[in-house]
Amino acid sequence: MPKIKTYDLIVIGSGPAGEKAAVKAAYFGKKVALIEKSPETGGAGVQTGTLPSKTLKETALYFSRVYEKHIFESTEKHSAHTKYKQFTYRRDIVRNDMQNEVDKNFSRHKVDVYTGFASFIDAHNIQIQCENENVIEINGKFILIATGSYPVNPPEIPFDRKRILDSDTILKIKRFPKSLCVIGAGVIGCEYATIYAAMGVKVFLVNNRDKILPFLDSDIADALVRQMKIHGIEILFNTCITKYSKPKKASDSIHMTLKNGDELESDMVLYAAGRSGNTKGLNCDKAGIIMGEREAIIVNEYYVTNIPHIYAVGDVIGFPALASTSMDQGRVAISHMFGTNDLDFVQKIFPYGIYTVPEVSMVGMTEQEALSNGIKYNTGVSRVGDIARGKIQGSPDNGFLKLVFESESKVILGVHIIGRIATELIHYGMTLVHDKKTLDQMIATVFNYPTFHDLYKYAAYDGLGNLSGKNIKNPLKIKNFFK
Repeated sequence: MPKIKTYDLIVIGSGPAGEKAAVKAAYFGKKVALIEKSPETGGAGVQTGTLPSKTLKETALYFSRVYEKHIFESTEKHSAHTKYKQFTYRRDIVRNDMQNEVDKNFSRHKVDVYTGFASFIDAHNIQIQCENENVIEINGKFILIATGSYPVNPPEIPFDRKRILDSDTILKIKRFPKSLCVIGAGVIGCEYATIYAAMGVKVFLVNNRDKILPFLDSDIADALVRQMKIHGIEILFNTCITKYSKPKKASDSIHMTLKNGDELESDMVLYAAGRSGNTKGLNCDKAGIIMGEREAIIVNEYYVTNIPHIYAVGDVIGFPALASTSMDQGRVAISHMFGTNDLDFVQKIFPYGIYTVPEVSMVGMTEQEALSNGIKYNTGVSRVGDIARGKIQGSPDNGFLKLVFESESKVILGVHIIGRIATELIHYGMTLVHDKKTLDQMIATVFNYPTFHDLYKYAAYDGLGNLSGKNIKNPLKIKNFFK
């Protein structure tokens, strides 16, 4: 019987959290094994989630010319003649390139990579069921679970992976839908709804609430709804699908019944209303690990489970389930595990990026949170269409930046952006919130001209005008921006 290999660390899962944890431990001289059930490394971040969907968004912008066509008054639409293979070409290039980067990272750091399904034998030993039906057993002084999450598939929905899809299987379709019904107005649902709408697909967005993305500042969320409607998305609030009737012919539409009895027909359906921790088959009970809701793993502030030598990071522990925070969770876990003393915690102030068309990004406190916390606050707003860079670029979405600040101290509490490169612009706002900068300090900062960072300065001036009651510019109300 072959001798069982022993490692300082076993990492289960090769997504953003698992990759960064594994290579950091190896960098500090630890013997590391990584187990990935799929032949393709990178997890959902590379294969089915973060990067593929964001690449499709950029591709949709390229073919639809949502922004560029406004510069030269052209009405030509490229999306109507785009083949689906063209639409997915760049997605597959990015996916393959980034998978290669992940593989190189493991190779450079001499991480032993096993392909197969991992499960606990006990708290220190892991069994790997390989594709060739071989079974390998390895032992780890420490174990880190970074298995990510998977899309929920409620039993009442007749998923077929061809026309009734979840956020993984939509990446496998071979043609543009004639129409698409998206169920769930969370981040994934809103992103795919706007991506396909930009490509000329008729989209229905079904939401069981009266708002989309409830964690956003309401002005931003309302503006995104208006922009969705401009792009032809039909949003059905406060309802759900109660019945699905699959068509007899492939050419027929899927027939659905809404809660109020109304009928809806669509060529394809995307269910995007929730994800669960990917822990099925891990046999966490054999290691004594305590589980939480939605198959998530419960951890402390250092990502330690109830078993002192077993850690968990990334989507498998639930909120915030972002690739950006997951990477640092993996790094913090290694710092705590091996005492590297280089990264003790994940920053509590971090940005959210939503890759809709247009993009949305935020950091810090919303106006509604300031109000509910009893803070005396004010706001300042600047519009993309008013600044020089916006006029040069011909931005049609009339995006805007909104500051929330404390009235007396003028300390910036939150930054909220909707517009073409909102997810890039937000990082300066993150430093403002993190460092508790004031409007006056921000105004004293010099930016290149013309750039989109002027939005910050003019929003600050608008805030000072609102604070003093001497708002000379008297800009339009946000609710009128997209009319």
